[in-house]
Amino acid sequence: MGIQTRTLPLLLPFLHSSPRHVAHRRSLKLSANGILPTHSHTLLCRHFSNGSSAAQPVIGQDSVEVLGHTYPRDDVTNITPKILAKVGRNLHNQSHHPLWLIKERIKDHFYGAYTGRGNPLFSVHDNLSPVVTTEQNFDSLLIPADHPSRKRGDNYFLNRTTMLRAHTSAHQRELVRSGLDRFLLAGDVYRRDEIDATHYPVFHQMEGVRLFTNHELFSRVENGEDLSLFEAGGRRTAQKQQCHTLEAVKLVEHNLKSTLTRLVTSLFGKDLEVRWVDCYFPFTHPSFEMEVRFRGDWLEVLGCGVMEQELVNSAGAGNKLGWAFGLGLERLAMVLYSIPDIRLFWSQDPRFLQQFVLSDIHQPVSFQPLSKYPALHNDISFWLPEDERGREAGRESGRERYTENDFYELVRSIGGDLVEKVTLVDSFSHPNRTCEGRRHRARAGNQTPRGARPRSAVSHSPSRYGDIPLKQDVRVSDF
Repeated sequence: MGIQTRTLPLLLPFLHSSPRHVAHRRSLKLSANGILPTHSHTLLCRHFSNGSSAAQPVIGQDSVEVLGHTYPRDDVTNITPKILAKVGRNLHNQSHHPLWLIKERIKDHFYGAYTGRGNPLFSVHDNLSPVVTTEQNFDSLLIPADHPSRKRGDNYFLNRTTMLRAHTSAHQRELVRSGLDRFLLAGDVYRRDEIDATHYPVFHQMEGVRLFTNHELFSRVENGEDLSLFEAGGRRTAQKQQCHTLEAVKLVEHNLKSTLTRLVTSLFGKDLEVRWVDCYFPFTHPSFEMEVRFRGDWLEVLGCGVMEQELVNSAGAGNKLGWAFGLGLERLAMVLYSIPDIRLFWSQDPRFLQQFVLSDIHQPVSFQPLSKYPALHNDISFWLPEDERGREAGRESGRERYTENDFYELVRSIGGDLVEKVTLVDSFSHPNRTCEGRRHRARAGNQTPRGARPRSAVSHSPSRYGDIPLKQDVRVSDF
């Protein structure tokens, strides 16, 4: 793997030192659960600390405090101080921030296009707490118990029953239950993910929900009084759910696609080419992804669909049928404002933020690069135990075995937003083990400087590690 970072002037003496010397100083040895030994953790902290003097939240041995509330820790807790420090930043509510600009443009479109008696039909909710129950985040959205999205390795848990939301949809049921038929919801969401220019463990979503009664949906249809949202004895097909009539679903689908087409046209401009792709989401059926042709390429911008009736029923709105959509604010801002790296959204550098201080939220703006420092690379190697005893221990404890997200989280905890990219450079399996030996190389993002060659932190010879079959090399690249 390679780790790329964007540096500050105070770090230049280290970043311009020989990466080879740093790599050979000590190999990093990860245990099966992805935790570094103390001496290696100290070594990385010394080299990759971003120098920030800001106080970091303290996670106690027995509890975690988030937004003034205390939650008990247990064996599932995996929240880190780096992630906890992001909670409450609310970039989408920070005036003149690019994410705020996108959110305000979407709000402005819905406020202008959908009114009733002079008032906006859609309410906006952008300050709900990101701390939710696992029931809200998964069960309320009909996500199966064995669905991959529930994995501990992909989410941030405060404990077994409480977590940082992985999507704003975690609030759908509570808002519908409160009596809302039309609303927009925006907020920060949290997912453990890989490290590169387009992935970050905290990002921002905005979604919309619209529910229809029988009268609202069919009032403009000839003989609409004879039509119904629901039918008994129906069957689930690719076009509809078993309880819905086909005519109701087609009208809702048409309303959904027309609404979203008008939205993206207002964002990207007129004469926009749009296409719809069938897909699957646990909480909608039928489901679609919208793609737009922008600057010569097809770009996926959002997911949407007809809400699962079981979800609507559980929220106390069983006499209604509706649609929902969700989009990523960072994705739109990166495209519309030519922002090349998702980490820039967290920058507090005035040179970045002042570029988006506009007199009109619809005013065109294009990001101007800040850094002129070239890419540098550093390598790290570590061994992973992979034997039957380790697998059995993992199953007995109920804990998941090591995943790449464990290493990404470790890198983020130490290097912070200086880390630009982590790439797998080499993977080696002990040839004397029953597992097949393997080695592969991958590189993405910024290219290695011309003439540079991959360097291994330790020898590939496994003679000293006969009982530890898998070694991985990671690349550290600095800006």
